[in-house]
Amino acid sequence: MEAEKWGRRIRAFRKLKGYTQEGFAESLGVSVSILGEVERGNRMPTDEFIEQVANLLQISIKDLTPPED
Repeated sequence: MEAEKWGRRIRAFRKLKGYTQEGFAESLGVSVSILGEVERGNRMPTDEFIEQVANLLQISIKDLTPPED
């Protein structure tokens, strides 16, 4: 469940900033399949991955963090 929330937020911000999945994965230095697993909620992103995503998107980790229910 938590992984799904992270994935939805990462995908939404990626699209908002105009990145394709392929281009974003390449910029992060991960495969498209890994990014896809994270975005679908099948893989929980590591703290390092979250930090890389936030830096690349030029947003804060706080902005990327899913809100509490």
